Amino acid sequence: MLALDHIQNLKRILEAALLTASQPLSLDDLQKLFVTRMERATLRMVLDELKTDWADQSLSLVQVASGYRFQAKPEYSEYIARLTPDRQPKYSRAVMETLAIIAYRQPVTRGDIEQIRGVAVNPNVIRQLQERDWIDVVGQREVPGRPSLYATTQHFLDDLNLRSLAELPPFDDFAQAEIPLE
Repeated sequence: MLALDHIQNLKRILEAALLTASQPLSLDDLQKLFVTRMERATLRMVLDELKTDWADQSLSLVQVASGYRFQAKPEYSEYIARLTPDRQPKYSRAVMETLAIIAYRQPVTRGDIEQIRGVAVNPNVIRQLQERDWIDVVGQREVPGRPSLYATTQHFLDDLNLRSLAELPPFDDFAQAEIPLE
């Protein structure tokens, strides 16, 4: 059993690393903080305690696809947005539909997307999603012409606060929702 002061010290080390990191830190990254190897189960236990410690604060410790990070709680996003006057980009319906098809049906080719949407995919739509690092080419389909296969990235999951694609809402819920995109 770990001594209480030792656990507190571990939490402070993890807290400092997570608060100063510019991106989520994986368990492997966090293990590098310690000279002696820490069991992953112990590390998860300390992270869970740290999450509980921050429960009543303005930040929360969350796990996303690429690791753990601190982020502001949703009720403070309006205030934090004032610090960055650059508005978040608005995406067209075509971009959002394409992203949804890739997320739910991946890996898919451009032809697959066009067949599902019923219209041609503008190359700028794919480029926008790649520039945002939400999708990437993960291979080629073994058919004539060898079209690129697209899939979502860990950055996509991180931006949506998801640990895996399994956390996406069921496709039926998504397909029936009336979501204003503009």
